[in-house]
Amino acid sequence: MSFSAPVNHLSSHQKSNYKMIDLFCGIGGVRRGFELTGGFENLLSAEVDKYACMTYEHLYGENPLNDVTDEAFKQRLKSVDYDVLLAGFPCQAFSIAGAKRGFEDTTRGTLFFHVADILKSTQPQAFLLENVEGLYRHDKGKTFKIIIDTLVKELNYQIVGVEERDGALHYTPNSFLRSTTEFGLPQKRTRTYIVGFHQDTVPQNYQFDPLPTQNQKEIFANLYELLDDNVPAKYYLSEQYIKTLEKHKANHQAKGNGFGYKIVNCGENPISNTILATGGSGKERNLILQEKPEYYGEMVGSKKSPINDKGIRVMTPTEWARLQGFKDYAFIQNGIDMFSFPKSVSETQQYKQLGNSVSIPVIEELAKYIYGHLEAFKYGRV
Repeated sequence: MSFSAPVNHLSSHQKSNYKMIDLFCGIGGVRRGFELTGGFENLLSAEVDKYACMTYEHLYGENPLNDVTDEAFKQRLKSVDYDVLLAGFPCQAFSIAGAKRGFEDTTRGTLFFHVADILKSTQPQAFLLENVEGLYRHDKGKTFKIIIDTLVKELNYQIVGVEERDGALHYTPNSFLRSTTEFGLPQKRTRTYIVGFHQDTVPQNYQFDPLPTQNQKEIFANLYELLDDNVPAKYYLSEQYIKTLEKHKANHQAKGNGFGYKIVNCGENPISNTILATGGSGKERNLILQEKPEYYGEMVGSKKSPINDKGIRVMTPTEWARLQGFKDYAFIQNGIDMFSFPKSVSETQQYKQLGNSVSIPVIEELAKYIYGHLEAFKYGRV
């Protein structure tokens, strides 16, 4: 569905109290989660992928083409009066070398370095950093330790879930890892979320509650509720591809390894595996069994063999959009779902953008958490 008004106008009747910037914004999932609370207004975004920028502009009426690593952009941010920094930066290994000048040495060359640099120069009241589940254990925990040490010891932020005892910082995975399945969407997707508040904002000796572990809304109870009934033939696998997947699976199982080929819409409350940001490969992790006899044996598109007669297909971009909370949840205006991709963005890019995005209901709950604490600190309700 196309529309003329940017969807950030959906909450125009609600007053936004806190300003935010959205770095590594992708197609704007983090931004939308914050906007859904009615308490945040986005001032500036940054994304370098041109296709993601096309979708973002289609949804929000703004082109976010900015480079977080660009010094001119960093200088521009210094003049932006904002409260909350949002960043879903990619995970990279850190090289501990040089003159030991804190994060300027330990994280230089990584994208986290640029986030830290912006936090240092602009000092917002709070931030949300989002990353893959593996960030916590990346490089045997060294990467995460450098991030936390930088945020706490050098940038003067208190991190939710981090305690300082005997001169050391203590934390566990439970403080940062949250699963999409606990927030109303049937997808096994665990991500790392780091929430911090500036020391100058937090009252002395304040103890933070843990980050939300679930929400009270069941958006889709299971996969059955979000699957489309009448899917075009192009989404059904060819006979030859089915045989290839079965052969790969048999080989992997013989070696004692798992393999991602799996039909997921079975049982009482089926949920999907994590959708991936590969743009094409990986869809075999979430195959759907949906019989469509009229398609069997057809030659469709570039398929070199006919459609399989078992009724096996991949999920569609629309179904992936539901798995992330974009479709039929986050962009509803006057009872009408307004989410769509621009026609110029290919389905390969749609899969990639959704797999690379966030589960919006999880972000929404984290945004409520941040908003509640900023309000409490602002009005002394602690």
